[in-house]
Amino acid sequence: MSSGRSRFPGPDRFEYLQALVTEFQDTDSPDAKEQVLANLANFSYDPGNMEDLRRLQVTELFLDMLTEESENLVEFGMGGLCNLSADRACRDQILRSDGVALVTGCLSSRREETVLSAVGTLMNLSERVTDPAVLQCVLRFSLSSSVRLRNLARVFLQDRCAPAQVERAERELQGRTQTALGIPLPQDQPGDASLATGAEQSKAAGSV
Repeated sequence: MSSGRSRFPGPDRFEYLQALVTEFQDTDSPDAKEQVLANLANFSYDPGNMEDLRRLQVTELFLDMLTEESENLVEFGMGGLCNLSADRACRDQILRSDGVALVTGCLSSRREETVLSAVGTLMNLSERVTDPAVLQCVLRFSLSSSVRLRNLARVFLQDRCAPAQVERAERELQGRTQTALGIPLPQDQPGDASLATGAEQSKAAGSV
């Protein structure tokens, strides 16, 4: 699986990324769009590509994908945002574009990869998460049978939520048989194109 590490020197790399963006915008093939978007998401894993991707407005492109009907486009767009959100300038772009609401919406995806990327992105965007809906949703994920999702959710609750808030959310969730706020636990349904994301390696990003 490609991690998007730089294979081209400066100008050549920018031109290659620009060609990918142009191809994505011009093609009418759904399969081609998915593959190009997955490639862009993989390139966003490399910090050396961040400046070029910002210049090409790839952050906005990824955000636009979060409202697409195609689950593959949503998954790859969310994965790309998770990678970009490790960069302060990209985080600022996401916040200026009201991206938090779009990312939060992806917590309701039935795809585990999409949810992992959404949780990781929210961790990168803020030092402290106070939205009760998000807390209850992530608390539900901490009970998931998926080790990856369960572990990431527990890190989120520990590092991004006040203990008192977590305790209150736990009390509110006790005795419920339905999923929190109507949000189901995701099912792992990977898309056809490979994608590298940093969701499982999310670290404290500091205030933004």
